[in-house]
Order: sequence, then structure tokens, then C-alpha cells
Amino acid sequence: MIIKIPRGIVLRGKRLIFSEQNSILSAASIIMVMIVFSKILGLVRQRVLLSFFVPDELSLFFAAFRFPDLVFEVLTMGTLSSAFIPVFTKLFKKDQQLAWKTAGRMLNLGLLIFALISIVFGIFAEDLYRIVAPGFSPEQTEKIGYLARVLFAAQGFFVISYILTGVLESLRRFLIPALAPLFYNLGIIAGTVLFSSRFHLLAPSLGVLMGAFAHFLIQLPLSYKLGFRFEISLRPTKEVKKIGRLAMPRIFELSVLQISKTVELFLASLISTASYTYYTLANSVQLIPVGLFGVSLAKAALPTLTSQSDDLAKFKSTFFSTLYQVVFLVMPIAGGLIVFRIPIVRLLFGTDIFDWEATVQTGLVLSAFALGVPFQAAVMLLNRAFYALNDTKTPVFISLIGTTIAIIFSFIGILLLDLPTWALSASFSSGVIVQSILLFYILSNRINGGVLINLYPFFKTIVSSLVSSGVMYFILKFFDRSVWVKRLSFLGSLDAHKRLDFEKFVLDTRYTTNLLILTLVTFLVGGVFYFLAGYLLRSQELFTLTSLIKRRKKISSPPIRESETVSPSVKDNTEF
Repeated sequence: MIIKIPRGIVLRGKRLIFSEQNSILSAASIIMVMIVFSKILGLVRQRVLLSFFVPDELSLFFAAFRFPDLVFEVLTMGTLSSAFIPVFTKLFKKDQQLAWKTAGRMLNLGLLIFALISIVFGIFAEDLYRIVAPGFSPEQTEKIGYLARVLFAAQGFFVISYILTGVLESLRRFLIPALAPLFYNLGIIAGTVLFSSRFHLLAPSLGVLMGAFAHFLIQLPLSYKLGFRFEISLRPTKEVKKIGRLAMPRIFELSVLQISKTVELFLASLISTASYTYYTLANSVQLIPVGLFGVSLAKAALPTLTSQSDDLAKFKSTFFSTLYQVVFLVMPIAGGLIVFRIPIVRLLFGTDIFDWEATVQTGLVLSAFALGVPFQAAVMLLNRAFYALNDTKTPVFISLIGTTIAIIFSFIGILLLDLPTWALSASFSSGVIVQSILLFYILSNRINGGVLINLYPFFKTIVSSLVSSGVMYFILKFFDRSVWVKRLSFLGSLDAHKRLDFEKFVLDTRYTTNLLILTLVTFLVGGVFYFLAGYLLRSQELFTLTSLIKRRKKISSPPIRESETVSPSVKDNTEF
């Protein structure tokens, strides 16, 4: 039996794939939806990995990403996000043929540089990992080097793939580039499931190779249809040189950031073999609210901020209202990550071979990360506010200060105070807190004439979040059977278990279904109290959010032409 697809559905599908997304709303909607799917699939990927490998083994796989990630971030993302897309977009408006040739030459030069680095890395891989991960044994270091060589091969596909991403997003085709990370994650999952019994840790590495190829392949047909062609020439034209000049500040910033991430691996390896797994898993969770709200709202606000850069009154109004909204949306989630750290880790990663100690340690790392989540989200908007004012140097300089602080605190916490893995995430949060405060202070002085702006909305949000977190903490402990049985936390001192038949109303959270029910109900109740507290405090952000929801139900927003090309998402390797 042949199923015939209605022609209307086919035409709508083609329009969705091939047509431009010309409005902020349409582009942001596609990006946000794909972020959600990518994050979910990324968590599934981590769960699959934890079903086949214990944390000690998985740390070797995550560690093997360090140098491939470093090269990708600095070489590919550093050039693409800050320089290639703006230059290509302007060229395409003036001379399409020249734009395509520039893209082809950039791809060739990127592959050439990548090939040279790959040869050097292939020779010295084990020596490099002995330096950056001294806590691993010689046998483990040898295995990391072997896996890293396979992962390095995948970067070759990404060099090509992210040039195609830049081309498509410059031409406002966001759906296909947004789908590509999903195929990357599917490749890792497939490689792990299909080949683990035969190749062990090599299996997910082969999955990375498969996923990287799929990431490239899905973008090639549309890029080719739009006009992209592979070039033979390596001659650096003035356009290619311009891209290089524009990329240098961003490359420098990313290089320092990669040093910070390498320090994290260095110190984690000294704590224990499994520590880097704890850190990586917790980081993957805390990045979800930052990506959903911080990145999405910041990208959506940038075109408006750019257009208002000559009118500081309007700029200030747009910036602060958006910042208040970002913090309002992210703060309760940060509180939830702290309160639900153990249930979240158990539900997401609690496989048979991911034991209770691993759950506790990952939960502590997650809670330390959560302290910095609102500040990370704020930095996304603060950086773009500076970009809108044509200031790219200040965010880079302040980022260096925050990164330096994080590195110093990490060394103090691990080497001097002998703290466990959570000290690394706490140091990271400390650095990003300082970074956001400095950016906020400098920007406030610049656009507000040195007068301190209204901090009262932040106060309302913090109070509402504390109320919500307190309620969630009490409910979570009160209805968890293990708390009463083990006399944990504040309930043990009340001796209430002697007077109450607690077995009638508590849930045995050793079972996944009970834990999921308790977590969801508690989170929903916490959300109600958060909005109730915001209502009682007359939070403008709450009223803005509710009015927006009501308006969206009544009317569809008209398309708004956007002047910004949304930059591509960072490749999903060990982080989301």
C-alpha cells in the first residue's frame, strides 16, 4: 500500500526548508524549538553513555575531547561567529559570485590549517594529555590519546560543516543548521548502542565521526542549491584577510576560555578519575536554562538594541526591560537546580552503573553551577548590548578578568584546600558573577550617565525565587519517605515520625515513577508560589509575561525585519 502525502503538506515543508526566515520571531522560534530538541537529545545521549560505561571510563572519553574541542572552538567558531558571517552577508548583497568564492577559499584555508594541526597532534597526543591530565594513569592516557585521534578526524567534517552553517544562516535559512546538531547526537547514540560490545570506548568515538559527517551532509544539499561551490584556490584575497583581522579578538578570547577549560580537566584529573564525568554531566544540565532564555532572548534583542544605539533613552529602556525579564525567567530555574539537584541527576543519569556516590557528587557540582546560571544568562545579553554599541573590546577584556578569577579560585580550591569536584563549578560561577557585575556596572555608567539604575526588580525576583525554593525544599523533604526513615534534614529533629503514620502520605523515591511524580508536583507548586510572590510584589516582569501570553493567543505578531544574522550554535560535543 502506497501512502500518498497531500501536496499541500509537501509544499509547506519545502517552504519551511528553503524559504528565508525574515523576522526575529520566526528565526528565534526555530532556534528555540531546536535548542529544546537538541538539549533533550543531548541528555538522552549522556544517559545512553552512562548505560554502557561507568564514570571512571566515561571520563577518558570526555577528556579525549579537550584538544579536538580546543581546535574547533578557536579555529572554526572563533572565525565563523565573529567575522565570516558579517563579511559574507555584506559581500553577498554586493557580489554574490565573490561571496561564494570567499566562502570556498575560507573552507580550503580552514582545512589546510586543520590538517597541519592534526599531524602535529597525531604525533604528540599522549605527551599533550600527560601534561593537561596528570591524574590519569599511563594506560589511561594512552587510551585518551587514541580516542582523541579519532575525535580529531571528526573536526575535519566540522570545519566544512560550519562554513555551510555560516552560509545558510547568512542567507537566513535557520532550520537546516538548527537540525544538524540533532543528527550529530543521533550519530553518537547510534555508535554507542551498535558498537560498544565490540569496540568499548571506541564506539562513541566512532559515533562522533558518524554524527559529524551527518552534521555536514544534511547542510550540503541546501547550500549547493543556494550557490555554494567548493573552490580549488588557496590564495588569500583581501576579503579572506579581512575575515582574519576581524576574527583575531574573538580568537584570542576563545583561546583564553579554552585554557580555562583545560585547567578544569587538569584539576579534575587530580581529584579522581570520575571527577571529570561529574563535572561534564552537571555542566550539560546547567547550560539548558542559559541557552533557552539567556541566548534566545539576547539574540532576539540584538537587532532592536542595534537600531536604537543612537537613541540612548530607547536603548536603555529596551536593555533593562529585557535584562529584568531574563533574570525573572532564569532565577526560579536556578533555585530549582539547587533544590532538585539529586532528583534531577537521578532521573537524568541514574543508570544501574551510575551509583549513589556519583549521583551525590554530580548533584553538588550542579548546585554550585546553579549559583551562576542567572549571571551567565545576563552575560549573554550584556555582551550583545556592547556589540550593539560597536564595542567588542570591553566584553573581551571583562571576559578575561572573569576567566582569570575562575582559574585562580580553581587552583586554590583543589590544590590548596583539597576540595572535591564542586569547587571547580563554584570557581566557574564566581568568575561569571564578577564578569556580569563588571559588565553591568560599565554599561550602566555608559548609558545612564553614571546614575545607579533601578535594582528593585532584581530584589523582587530574588525574593520570589527564595519563597519558591523554600516551598519546594519543604515539600520535597516532607513527602520523601527516605527523609523520614533516615531522619534526614530538619524533619529528623522534629520527632514527628513518632506521631505521624508517614507511610500513608510519603513516596518511596527509590522507584523512578515516585521520584518523577514528586519532582514534577513539587516543581509545579514551586512555580505557583513564584508567580504568586511576584504578583504580591507587583512584579512588572510577571505582568509583562502574562500580557504577552494573552496577546499571543489573540493575534499573531506581524513579521519584523531583522538586521542581525543569528550566529550558529556551538557544536555539541561534551556540552550542550
